[in-house]
Amino acid sequence: MFIWISLLFIVSYGIGCCHGALMAQMLSGVNVKNSGVKNSGASNAAIVLGWKYGLLVAVIDIFKGFAAVVGLRLLLGLGNFSPELTWSMLFVAGAGVIFGHNFPFYMKFDGGKGTASVIGVMLALDWKLGLLGLLLLIVVSLATDYLVIGVLVLYAVFYIIAVVPAIGLWPLLIGTLLFAMAVWKHRENIIRIKNGTETKVSAVFQKKPSTPV
Repeated sequence: MFIWISLLFIVSYGIGCCHGALMAQMLSGVNVKNSGVKNSGASNAAIVLGWKYGLLVAVIDIFKGFAAVVGLRLLLGLGNFSPELTWSMLFVAGAGVIFGHNFPFYMKFDGGKGTASVIGVMLALDWKLGLLGLLLLIVVSLATDYLVIGVLVLYAVFYIIAVVPAIGLWPLLIGTLLFAMAVWKHRENIIRIKNGTETKVSAVFQKKPSTPV
């Protein structure tokens, strides 16, 4: 079973490495990894190229997280697996995608911050709580004018999924690990908020893209 779990994580990691930022680079000619806050996530694409590019990257990164978990759920439905094992494997797949997004091997293990991929994974795990997390992400980010605060609320909802409806210890462990990773990946954003230098959500919507999408 350890071999199958490891293989599942590796395959999911490969899916996570397929960054939406690569499509944005093909369309704009700009490598967002080298600009802005220097990561390949949707928020930085929006900062560098405008909200339309940010939306494009977000949709691609959300889809890969959603597709990986839903695809696995369909495969598991063909067998006779216990609910606990099923949830554990679904969370392993979700974690693999998020790790692949955050630490892609071809970017020297320094990619995005995983927010869009987490949304996709959450929607696949439990669409109702996934939509709640997405709604809170939008509302809190707009209310505070800082995306990172909304992101942390999103991860809190993800952790709720690890408690209910998920079953078993592994979803809890993975949920805890991913929440800790989110805080670590956003530590610079938190520092910039404290220093008053963090890019605000309102400023991103005023950014004009260099090339029409």
